[in-house]
Amino acid sequence: ENTGGLYTGHGGVTRKGTPYEVATQVMVYDRQMIDRCLEYAFNLARDRKEEGKPGKLTLVHKTNVLTHVGDLWYRAFMEMAKKFSDIETDYNHIDAACMWMVKNPEWFDVMVIPNMFGDIITDLGAMIQGGMGIAAGGNINPGGTSMFEPIGGSAPKYTGKNVINPLAAIEAGRMMLKQLGEKEAAKSIEDAVSYVCTKIESLSAGKMGYSTSEIGDMVSEYISGS
Repeated sequence: ENTGGLYTGHGGVTRKGTPYEVATQVMVYDRQMIDRCLEYAFNLARDRKEEGKPGKLTLVHKTNVLTHVGDLWYRAFMEMAKKFSDIETDYNHIDAACMWMVKNPEWFDVMVIPNMFGDIITDLGAMIQGGMGIAAGGNINPGGTSMFEPIGGSAPKYTGKNVINPLAAIEAGRMMLKQLGEKEAAKSIEDAVSYVCTKIESLSAGKMGYSTSEIGDMVSEYISGS
């Protein structure tokens, strides 16, 4: 929920510029925000389970410290879990989740996380899967327009050099197709990217052993031949 959590702008500053300055930033969620986010996460886990993937959903928060917001998230999570009895669920504190993602990433499949913690942990997830060259993300509206992008940014220093890894942008396209209901097309891209990852020397820009356009050609050729 991009409109929730610490990113709502609730808070302020008093006595600014003095030795007694105080600043606050308030984490704000309402139950409807949380339920929307949880419902999407549970349905995503179910979709992945139907595809033969683990389909496990882990809530990540810090309920032992953020006792008000954390309690609301946890109660909502446990209540919704009753409606998705086919989905395995788990809970991790955010600090423990960071540790286990490095040590045992295979323990996780789908993670549902409040905005601030999620903003941080997604970069960790990107590096675990191979780096910014393959990581994609989305701002998703289940009932309307969504936006998908490679999370590495525009990388202007590589402009015109034909050395950037295009797989993250291709993965963003896959996510878009899946969101649009084009599951077969999305799966063909996923298979192609998995294949190409076994052929390149590195996921890093300039170290792949192939140019940007050659990587793109490998993906398209795999799809057209499958």
